[in-house]
Amino acid sequence: MLSAAAAEPKRWFGHPPGLTILFLTEMWEVFSLYGMRAILVLYLTTELGYSPAKASLIFGFYAASTYFTPLFGALAATKWLGQRRSVLIGSVIMAAGHFMMAFDALLYPALTVIALGNGLFMPNLASQIHGLYRSGDPARERGYSLYYVGVNLGGFLAPLICGTLGETLGWHWGFGAAGVGMLIGLGVFSAGWRHLPERSVSTSNKEEEPRADRRAAYRFGILAWVLVLVVVYRIGYEQAGNTNILWTSGHVDRGWAGDSAIPVSWFLSLNPLFVFALTPILLWRWSRSAAAGRPVQPLRAMAKGALTTATGFLILAAVAAASGGAPVHWSWLVLFFLFYTAGEIQILPLGLAMFGGAVRGRGASLAIAVWFAAAFAGNLAAGLFGTLYGAISPQFFFSIAAAIIALAAAALALLQQLDSSHRTLSSSSNDDP
Repeated sequence: MLSAAAAEPKRWFGHPPGLTILFLTEMWEVFSLYGMRAILVLYLTTELGYSPAKASLIFGFYAASTYFTPLFGALAATKWLGQRRSVLIGSVIMAAGHFMMAFDALLYPALTVIALGNGLFMPNLASQIHGLYRSGDPARERGYSLYYVGVNLGGFLAPLICGTLGETLGWHWGFGAAGVGMLIGLGVFSAGWRHLPERSVSTSNKEEEPRADRRAAYRFGILAWVLVLVVVYRIGYEQAGNTNILWTSGHVDRGWAGDSAIPVSWFLSLNPLFVFALTPILLWRWSRSAAAGRPVQPLRAMAKGALTTATGFLILAAVAAASGGAPVHWSWLVLFFLFYTAGEIQILPLGLAMFGGAVRGRGASLAIAVWFAAAFAGNLAAGLFGTLYGAISPQFFFSIAAAIIALAAAALALLQQLDSSHRTLSSSSNDDP
């Protein structure tokens, strides 16, 4: 059976119409997921009275589980359900979990249900992007970038809506809004079903399986190291939605317009806002570099990105140290998220593209799930690292976070050098008579 790409549907804004469906569906899924995450730590510490350490563990384990279950969701889609049916079932399960959060007694079952639904949803939506385009279509890479914008659009709206409802009307209002967002995403996906690939596993066996040669083994070896280093990066990176929320709540002067205070969760919208602002600039620079014969080297770009994110955490450490325990102005958080996001957009989209193109056909969902497995391990480690918050000073904590991310940056730079040397040697060997 032919894929949707083979049918050459009329394009919307230069891309297959299915990309718009995937974009909007993912936007609402992220809205629901990140809307709940934006208020989870505050809910645990203020409503349920949990300690910051216990809240960090719960947040970290839950966030990690949402990136681990996609491994099973990808297998279920490959063997039984298919990608589209997996997305539908996952959406329903996730919506149910969000509505369960309205009841304190169902906290742990609700988190489990959301993680299970996300496992079916996450790998089987993103893996459909590749099947929308013909092989060699230059619009495909831009399609991944546009999809990432959809992710961040949902992440931008989530704290503003769910966070505001949660902090003003009650936490359960915020959780309920997250569930409504997931239902909207389900409706979008159902309405746009016909624009998506009928079978993304329709390629031949030769296309489905990577060639078992030395070049393929080397390529997957590089991806394995990237996975490990992204885990290290995420130990610090994930603190923005965890301990950074607690620091903002207790150590940041959020005063605005007289006696008004900016809700804590609103600051999480700065990250996707800067994604919108900085991504076009970054893509323009990369395009100019490629036109000049200097194509972007992913590993080098990822190393620079990690170093930039580390700089953001160093800023927090310096501000916390200079404040002497007094509240700091919220503008420092804006500067933090500027560096934090400028680094992120050079790492996470490139990693998604590397793994999204690693395997074709039947293994596509599994390849995406493996990429998300790095987020699982990183969130779990970040949750454990977050238990140190409160036991040590904020400036020391943020300094350690910066050092961990800088370590990932150095290792990525080293991996880039080793990869360049390998390519040079391989090229020389091929040129020999």
